[in-house]
Amino acid sequence: MAADYDEVRSDVKESQENSLEALKTANAPDAHSVVLELDQADGLDQDGPGGEFISEELIVQVIPQADDEFTCFSCFLVRHRSQIAREKDGYSYCIECEG
Repeated sequence: MAADYDEVRSDVKESQENSLEALKTANAPDAHSVVLELDQADGLDQDGPGGEFISEELIVQVIPQADDEFTCFSCFLVRHRSQIAREKDGYSYCIECEG
């Protein structure tokens, strides 16, 4: 007897129909109610993601560029003069950017 291997088995077909019916009868929210819930949630987050603003001042010490350093015109990192690969039109390029 020849078997049709492309045909869906009866137990699989039955479970697919049952899950489709379950989805149709489920109490899924409509798109309008979801948008309203999201808008209400956004209204509650007035203070920021952590719930409160912290007034904190950041103190950073800025060290000026030394005489033996340069700023690469390609990557804008401050590097030691020994890493200069090329100088063109008054701009210096580091070994990594030229490599």
